[in-house]
Amino acid sequence: MTHVLLEPAGTGILTSKILPEPRMPAIATTTMSSKGQVVIPENLRIALSLEPGTRFVVVGERDTVMLKVITPPKRSEFDGLLRRARRAAAASGLRRKDVAKAIKDARRRQ
Repeated sequence: MTHVLLEPAGTGILTSKILPEPRMPAIATTTMSSKGQVVIPENLRIALSLEPGTRFVVVGERDTVMLKVITPPKRSEFDGLLRRARRAAAASGLRRKDVAKAIKDARRRQ
């Protein structure tokens, strides 16, 4: 734990706050294979609780590649999203057959 003295803007009163120790990032090196595959080193897999089959979003910018674990929404969150989407669809006059047609058209374009 780290103790920090704070002075709220211009009050002249010092207060103490305990902050948790900052976590050191887990760092390792790896090499990309000829097939574009990258192995996440074991120490990182353990530290981040990564299991086989974990899915990632891959973001690349300039010389940085970042993997972000995809975390599916909880069932309760998904149910709420679905209810809001259904209300919005009903309010806009969208019908089930409109959705079915849009899906069929999209598949045909692929």
